[in-house]
Amino acid sequence: MSKFTGLILAAGNGTRMRSGLPKVLHEIAGRPMVNYLVAMVSRLKPERLIAVIAPGMNDVKTAILAENDKVKFAIQKQQRGTGDAVISALSQLKGTEGDVVVLYGDHPFISPETIENMLSALKSNENNAIVVLGFTPADPAEYGRLVMNSRGELEAIVEYKDADADIREISLCNSGVMAVRHGLLPKLLKQLKNSNANREFYLTDLVAIANAEGFACLAVRAEEEEVMGINSRAQLAAAESIMQGKLRRAAMGVGATLFAPETVFFSWDTIISKDTVIHPFVVIGKGTAIDEGVEIRSFSHIEGARIGKNSIVGPFARLRPGVHLADDVHIGNFVEIKKSKIGKGSQIGHLSYIGDATLGSDVNIGAGTITCNYDGKKKYETNIGKGAFIGSNTSLVAPVKIGEGAVIGAGATIVKDVKKGAKVVNVMPQKELG
Repeated sequence: MSKFTGLILAAGNGTRMRSGLPKVLHEIAGRPMVNYLVAMVSRLKPERLIAVIAPGMNDVKTAILAENDKVKFAIQKQQRGTGDAVISALSQLKGTEGDVVVLYGDHPFISPETIENMLSALKSNENNAIVVLGFTPADPAEYGRLVMNSRGELEAIVEYKDADADIREISLCNSGVMAVRHGLLPKLLKQLKNSNANREFYLTDLVAIANAEGFACLAVRAEEEEVMGINSRAQLAAAESIMQGKLRRAAMGVGATLFAPETVFFSWDTIISKDTVIHPFVVIGKGTAIDEGVEIRSFSHIEGARIGKNSIVGPFARLRPGVHLADDVHIGNFVEIKKSKIGKGSQIGHLSYIGDATLGSDVNIGAGTITCNYDGKKKYETNIGKGAFIGSNTSLVAPVKIGEGAVIGAGATIVKDVKKGAKVVNVMPQKELG
């Protein structure tokens, strides 16, 4: 690709979201929506990537830098329109040589191919000044319309409220995304006026200014889903549905079986392998990697876990961050595991909590077993050796070590280390009353 600068507008408050969280930080499949855009542009290796934010948006800055620590920032001091947002970034554009692509932080689905198409169209003629990304929605509603002339060039962008009946019949609408030829942007921005009802500087006015200067403007088309903007909770839910559809298709594409795909939810970063089988009503959160041949049964919730080959999880299991299951592990009904390593072939079948623990291979944990890992101030570790058998309803009071091959009788409370091969029971006299 030729050199270009990506300019992401992310200073909006998103008042329709009714939230204290900046709009672009609302998550889709566990990832801030703006970071989808940052990642996409970064893959195209721009000469520079700039994000425009409002004063005090340190959380937005932190999130973006976590995705790409090379991003530069510009501050839009007042919310005076999209044109003003771009004007605020002019100082960051100094020294760049490529064309400028203006994007919006609430458009998470734009593809790299679309950006490439826009830049190619801009380069197709030396008289081209601007390329606008258009789309044809199922319901044009109150979108601005792209008015094309007989030569196939973009003549004007007309806002719905300013459009007459004929223009409102036009189906090609404005997404707001545009590419501007290098060197022309400052010149065109100087001519922007805020003589409108909102007293704002509109980036869309650049088309009329460029045409008046004798330059040509063009439009490139994208699918409606790709240019979807997210301005409300309802639109956020719609975007989540779209992303989950993509993730489900990707999972099935690598060889996973989803019995009821619409009931399975993935994180954007889920790693899944072939011959995985996922039953209905499973939620997989951030940071999860699933190896080949795994079966995840219904109503399980998994986050931040690594699951080894041919393991079985669920139904009604919860794996919390920091869990690592080796191969051939069985985690059953109503078992919760947190920050623990479970060795190959081990089984935790029923109604147990295992936290801050390390289990060797072929360990069997009986129903109702818990690791008592928290004393109210600190958390402590439990270590269970290879081949140990822990009887039902056992409490392991950490810190404690259970030796290889040890057997713990049902109902025991273990408060000190158990030697290799030992058998431990808590004997209480059984009494009959009456």
